[in-house]
Amino acid sequence: MRFSTTVIALAAAVSANPLNTFRSERQSLVRRDDLAIPGDNPLKYCDADRGDDIITIEKVDLTPNPPEAGTTLVIEASGTVKETILEGAYVNLQVKYGYIRLINTSADLCKEIKNVDLDCPIEKGKISITKSVDLPKEIPPGKYTVEADVFSVDDEHITCLTATVVFGKKSFGSILGDL
Repeated sequence: MRFSTTVIALAAAVSANPLNTFRSERQSLVRRDDLAIPGDNPLKYCDADRGDDIITIEKVDLTPNPPEAGTTLVIEASGTVKETILEGAYVNLQVKYGYIRLINTSADLCKEIKNVDLDCPIEKGKISITKSVDLPKEIPPGKYTVEADVFSVDDEHITCLTATVVFGKKSFGSILGDL
């Protein structure tokens, strides 16, 4: 599993589930607009209580938004890291295709962030990421839902993001045009 895959899946969202399935305490129902991450993107926070999060996301822009199979997705993100993130940080990742769970795992955040040209420790302060990702033409049509709940080595909450993207079927005429 690659962190860039997680970023792509999160960035590819068009709507999201407002409840976090990894964190059971302090769940809250809020308006979906209150969970939106600023910028030209469809990303959402998992829940409304983000006061203790180590990262504040200021903006995420996706081009194109929503993402399309067979195109290059450009992700531009900025935010503030409130505390240095050390080796041992991890992400609980869940990916579903419709109602079918494809992935439910924990991954080493510091190992995976190398795919977006970052290394641990991630120092306190402002941070910006720009990443281009070629999306394959062969993405099976359907609804994909991703949730990434991120923690420090000391189990302090870094952030939690959720996203859903729907990839449609290509029309028969457009497939013939690709031949």
